[in-house]
Amino acid sequence: MLIKVGDDRTTKIDLVLAGLLSSIAGALNAVGFLIAGTFTANMTGNISAFADNFAGGAVVMSLSFLGLVAAFIFGANIAALVIRAGKKRNLQSIYALAITVEAFILLLLGTVLLLSFASPNETILVIILSFIMGLQNAVTTMISRARVRTTHVSGMATDIGIELVAIADEAKLRQDAMPNLKLHSLTLASFTIGGVCGAVLFQLVGSWLFVIAASVLLLIAVPEALRAHRS
Repeated sequence: MLIKVGDDRTTKIDLVLAGLLSSIAGALNAVGFLIAGTFTANMTGNISAFADNFAGGAVVMSLSFLGLVAAFIFGANIAALVIRAGKKRNLQSIYALAITVEAFILLLLGTVLLLSFASPNETILVIILSFIMGLQNAVTTMISRARVRTTHVSGMATDIGIELVAIADEAKLRQDAMPNLKLHSLTLASFTIGGVCGAVLFQLVGSWLFVIAASVLLLIAVPEALRAHRS
C-alpha cells in the first residue's frame, strides 16, 4: 500500500489507501472545526475566508486563514522534498516513513495537549493540523501519481459528476470510468465518515483522538516500512 508507486499499484491498493487515510483526514478536519471553527483540509474555503475578511477590513483574521494555506503548502513541500531525497537513494520505504512522521507529529501533539493544564492555542493547533494535511495529501498524491488525494474533496466531487456521465456512455468510456468512480466515491465517503467519527470521538475523549489517529497511522505505516526494508 505504501511501497508500490504509480502504475505498479493496483486499483485495490489505491482503494485501501484512500479509504484509510481519507478517514483520518476527515477526522482531523472535523476536529479542527470543533476547536477553532476552521477546516484544516479545506484550502478553497480558507482562501475564500481570507478574501472575505481582508475585503471587510479584518486584516489580522484574514492573515490567520492565509497562514493555514501556507502551512498546508509547507507540509506538502516538506513531504515532496523528503520523498525525492528518499527516491534518489532508492529507499523503498520512504512513503511509509513519511506517514510515520505524520503519526509522530500527531502523537506528540496529542501528548502535549493531554499533559498541558492550560487551554491549547487554537491558532497553533490548526496550523499544525493544516501542515499534517498538506503532508499527507502530498504523500498520497505522489505515490499514486495523483489518483489518490485524501483531502481534495472539491476535486473528487467534480470527478464523480464527470464519471457518472461517462458510465452511461459507450462501453469503452464506462470501463475506463468505473475504477475512478469507485475510488473517488470511496474517498469522499471515507472522508465524510471519518469526519463524523472524529467529531463524535473528540467530544467523548478529547485530545486522546490525536493519539488514536497517530496509532492508526503507525499501524498502517510501520509494517509497510519494515516490509520495504526486508525486500
